[in-house]
Amino acid sequence: MTHAADTLAGSTTANDKIVVRGVTKTFRAGGGSFTALDNVNLELEQGSFTTLFGPSGCGKTTLLRILAGLQCQDDGTVSLFGQTPTAATKEKNIAWIPQSSALLPWREVRANAVLSKVVNKRADRNRSSIRIDQDVETVLSEMGLRDFARSRPAQLSGGMRQRASLARGFVHGAPVMLMDEPFSALDEFTREALRYKLLQMWELLRKTIVFVTHSASEAVLLSDRVVVMTARPGRVHRVIDINLPRPRTAELERSPEFYEKVTEVRNALQEGWS
Repeated sequence: MTHAADTLAGSTTANDKIVVRGVTKTFRAGGGSFTALDNVNLELEQGSFTTLFGPSGCGKTTLLRILAGLQCQDDGTVSLFGQTPTAATKEKNIAWIPQSSALLPWREVRANAVLSKVVNKRADRNRSSIRIDQDVETVLSEMGLRDFARSRPAQLSGGMRQRASLARGFVHGAPVMLMDEPFSALDEFTREALRYKLLQMWELLRKTIVFVTHSASEAVLLSDRVVVMTARPGRVHRVIDINLPRPRTAELERSPEFYEKVTEVRNALQEGWS
């Protein structure tokens, strides 16, 4: 297993990128094993929106969890602006947005949004210059939650809870936001609305976002680049630049150019899985 130092001293890795080099991950269970990721290589620009795309089992979430420091690769290196995931996590430089809202049920929306100020206070005392806390009232207002700040999660719809989860991530102020299918459990109308809300917040704050989805249209709408992965073991089949104009709009979604990009992403997926 590769054990990198907390800071990649002497590495040629640029400090303004997320860099994945030769990452491999194998799981062992029931006397057997399977390789989830095999020699994955990526470079993601600071402030970019990148989507990992592919059906279940291709290693998207495994790669996201490695970026988050929630799992360790067996081989290869990962650098988030010059830090390992372990170091970035210690300094609260990563915000994790899961599939479920994961809100604390006994805390009101506002209290959930500022949770990172309560957890790991040592990181706040040894503050990193690349983490910029956002004003909670401003974020709640931008996310349409100002009137629900004193509500508890049980009093909210699923869409509103997921808005609160996104708000918590943005208030956290981390330069990197990792999102594991945050809209997958929502109805189509709510999902569409939250896509545009997420884009609005990203345009405002320009965090570096890595997003996981099974939806080609969602990937194209949100992203600067779509990373299309192969069947297990997961490898990068193609990286497709989404050179559509921003800000992205509902009108753009209905355009031939948008449809062509969605088709390109779907075709790349079929190629990678054939």
